[in-house]
Amino acid sequence: MTEDWRALNLANWEARVPLHLGPGGYDFASFQDPEFLSGVVRYDLPRLGDIAGLDVVHLQCHIGTDTVSLARLGPRSVTGLDFSPSAITAAMSLATHAATDVRFVESDVYDAAAVLGAECCDLVYTGIGAICWLPDIRRWADGVAALLRPGGRMFMREGHPMLDTLSDTRPDDLLVVQYPYFETTGTAFTETGTYGGEGIVSAPQGVSFNHGLGEVFTALTAAGLMVTALDEHREVPWKALGELMVESTEFDGEYVLAQNPERLPLTYTIQAHKR
Repeated sequence: MTEDWRALNLANWEARVPLHLGPGGYDFASFQDPEFLSGVVRYDLPRLGDIAGLDVVHLQCHIGTDTVSLARLGPRSVTGLDFSPSAITAAMSLATHAATDVRFVESDVYDAAAVLGAECCDLVYTGIGAICWLPDIRRWADGVAALLRPGGRMFMREGHPMLDTLSDTRPDDLLVVQYPYFETTGTAFTETGTYGGEGIVSAPQGVSFNHGLGEVFTALTAAGLMVTALDEHREVPWKALGELMVESTEFDGEYVLAQNPERLPLTYTIQAHKR
């Protein structure tokens, strides 16, 4: 495994927080409207369905925009968890200004069940761009299963593993496979920009991990969960392939391939229930 992956990734995400809070970053101001929901949660709603009365845990919640949005859908409780202290501080501030009751906890995602308690929730929600920072998908799935009560549900929309194999440096519209599809020891990167916000990331190094769809499916079932839905999508909520992408005309805040978008799944949604 690539050495120091966690330390590098934590420093990278700590460095992103001030940029995500600054010009061109996350839309905190709109949360003054009590009806406002993040674009990610709005996209998920048709599949997520009614979560009223549920206890919800949002893993790898970052600065809390999706977590606060979930709390506005009528659950009994919502807890957001992230390993970045700066992100948790920002998330708590957002919840206060949005007048929304959410608990935020600083913790490594692999320790979530130990920190929050086993069988503490009815729904585990994990947002887009989350599991690519984790080296062991089976350990992640075991943690999800440990959090859920019997009959509980896991909901995840994630970047498609095929998307994460592609180079974004081509000057034409060719899609070139460059990076691993399957889980490996990790791919080191240096990236001075971030998807939301202006400025330079002061800790640009990190390590990403891809997980094939089959590996995710197998990890969930091995953890005792029953996969009940799998959908692949042509949209992703950032310009994942640079100038090859344009804004979607169908979904606000989403991007698609400018040429022949049917060529490639960009994200997927998977749901599973605890037996």
